[in-house]
Amino acid sequence: MQNADKRRRSRRPVATYRDYVAAQGAVDRLSDGGFPVERLTIVAEGLRFEERVMGRKGYGRAALEGLGAGALPGALIGFLFGLFSLVDPLVSGVALALYGLLFGALLGGVIGVVFHALSGGRRDFSSVGSITAERYSIFADEEVAESAERRLSREQ
Repeated sequence: MQNADKRRRSRRPVATYRDYVAAQGAVDRLSDGGFPVERLTIVAEGLRFEERVMGRKGYGRAALEGLGAGALPGALIGFLFGLFSLVDPLVSGVALALYGLLFGALLGGVIGVVFHALSGGRRDFSSVGSITAERYSIFADEEVAESAERRLSREQ
């Protein structure tokens, strides 16, 4: 544990990029050049959470979301149970997958409506959340930081 703390403290930034793809590309180029990339870390800095509101959520939408969430697991579980049939595993698997899809969709829809009703109107909208960063810095162990800086500066 003490060794890991020492390594973490002896790192310094060698390059900064505006997006993750650029930072990942820089590490990939270092790797292609034989650099010991296990001594690098990509650090996202200036994180913020964004939640994009997609629309209102009523009982109908709650039922549809629950229906979609329950259908696939129901079909998968039904198919797996059907494969254990002694008569014809494939036919049984497909038949039980269809029954599982229907049952999972129905159960998911009911659960979606019940949970929406229990929320008491506190969350009557659908949204998608994401985390974004202002910049991505590449940190390197102190022993190899100068070499990484030199190689990355030659590329720019």
